[in-house]
Amino acid sequence: MTELGRDAREAAPRRRGLGMGLSALLGSTADAVPGAGGEERPRTVPVEFLRPCPLQPRRQFAAAELEALADSIRHRGVIQPLLVRRTPSGNFYEIVAGERRWRAAQIAGVHDLPVIVHELSDRDALEVALLENVQRQDLSPLEEAEGYRHLIDDYRHTQEELASALGKSRSHIANLLRLLGLPAAVRALLEQGALSAGHARALLGARDPLALAQAVVSRGLNVRQTEALVRADAERAPRRQAAADAKDPNVVALEQDLSRTLGLTVCLTPKGAGGTLQIAYGSLEQLDALINRLR
Repeated sequence: MTELGRDAREAAPRRRGLGMGLSALLGSTADAVPGAGGEERPRTVPVEFLRPCPLQPRRQFAAAELEALADSIRHRGVIQPLLVRRTPSGNFYEIVAGERRWRAAQIAGVHDLPVIVHELSDRDALEVALLENVQRQDLSPLEEAEGYRHLIDDYRHTQEELASALGKSRSHIANLLRLLGLPAAVRALLEQGALSAGHARALLGARDPLALAQAVVSRGLNVRQTEALVRADAERAPRRQAAADAKDPNVVALEQDLSRTLGLTVCLTPKGAGGTLQIAYGSLEQLDALINRLR
């Protein structure tokens, strides 16, 4: 049974600032969460009345993890209620914390879920979603970095405030934010799990992060080996620059144009009336995509 029509019986809760912790909002299934002039208690809502929140920093949900959680829900049910807020229309609820439970419940065939409703602003919703995921280590490095960037750029939080609220070091947050400066193709490898956050941090100072990332993936290098590769590449850079300076500018421009088009590192080496064309790929998937394009 839904309770979408009981607005008059609910009081708006106080705003909780960043760092108050999830317990201040979620409480437990037994304890009420105090609001201004009333109490918020868990209620039951059909899954079809719940929607993912567009501010949710987490974008990927591993199928194996969802299956494991669904199996737990089949045996024990959903123990912790989801934290939700009403959509502007008032007809649905947006999930601020608990989207993974909502997805797993549907796999488990559960039709109704316990929720706690709070009237949260976009800022509050983002803060709580980020807190929940970071505390539970559910985010990928890039998802976590995007959440931090959003809070800093759009809501004027400082790195120091985030570090204090989340129990992280300022350097941890700063290093994650730096990952957002990597080329899109390198960030894709990180998102896919082909590179770890340690690999990505090592590539930050590289002259050509994409070329080295492809080498790391194809050769299966660990983080320490990646750091050594970046150092060796930096030592070779003056020699490469001298060779590049001697190369025809038209050839260099063509290399850069082909690299941008293919998303791969391209090298042209003229020899007499001909020459060689080298295209570096970092995985079999990239090779397959290149072959398909050439066909």
